Amino acid sequence: MEILTSLPILQIVILVFILVVFKSCILFVPQNRAFVIERFGRYQSTKEAGLGFILPVIDRIGADRSLKEQAVDVPSQNAITKDNISLTVDGVLYFRVLDPVKATYGVDDYVFAVTQLAQTTMRSELGKMELDKTFEERDMLNTNIVTSINEASSPWGIQVLRYEIKDIVPPKSVMDAMEAQMKAERVKRAQILESEGDRQAAINRAQGEQQSVVLAAEADRDEQVLRAEGESRAIVAVAEARAEAIKRIGEAADTDMGQKAIQLDLATRAIEAKHAIAKESSVVLLPDATSDASAVVAQVMSIIRSINEKQSG
Repeated sequence: MEILTSLPILQIVILVFILVVFKSCILFVPQNRAFVIERFGRYQSTKEAGLGFILPVIDRIGADRSLKEQAVDVPSQNAITKDNISLTVDGVLYFRVLDPVKATYGVDDYVFAVTQLAQTTMRSELGKMELDKTFEERDMLNTNIVTSINEASSPWGIQVLRYEIKDIVPPKSVMDAMEAQMKAERVKRAQILESEGDRQAAINRAQGEQQSVVLAAEADRDEQVLRAEGESRAIVAVAEARAEAIKRIGEAADTDMGQKAIQLDLATRAIEAKHAIAKESSVVLLPDATSDASAVVAQVMSIIRSINEKQSG
């Protein structure tokens, strides 16, 4: 303070002027911002984030542009689809400034311009689609709108990143018709599912009955096979028993005792045959040589044959 008070007033004024001028020459540009510098009213340069210098008096900041992504609400508007249905549509537009110079000198208000362009583009794209497609292909609709806006806004130094449709509201009559259509579709799907269930149940029942019949047939077949095997084994056993009996009879008949037993058996059968002949009132003449064993056997065999012939006749 003592130094300042000791200086002349003119020097103090000059020092203050120098400080003010020096301060006006320095620019501190924030991050993601850009200053458009004009000299004598014409574009001179663009100062981006960091420290910058300008000439006082002759240079000035013509525009301060944000390079961040910006979101703008697109107001609701009416649009007519390809099948002449009026819709109320609104959305959100996301964009950023790529070229601060074009955004400053290429258009008066780039936010207003890009918003209006989004509305007109949205109406144009909706006019190319039918009502059902606007709900089914909303992503494709958003992509087409972004592509069309970028083609038109490139002279403004604006890049549209994405466009999102918030809501599509058709007229009440169309809403009622769509609701009725969806209800009919749900009923149809329910009926289809029910018929599919009935068909599957019928198939399952038929397959069950078929499997039951097959199992019953297999069981019957196995039973018949087992019965046949049992009968076959029984026949074989009887045949073997008869063969064994015949074998033993033959072995016994080859002895003296066996011959006597045979003669006794034949004599017994001869007596029985005579009784049978007497019952049938038939006359059979026997030779006188009844004491001969061979003659008795021959007589008995003749009687047996005669009885068998009568019974078969």
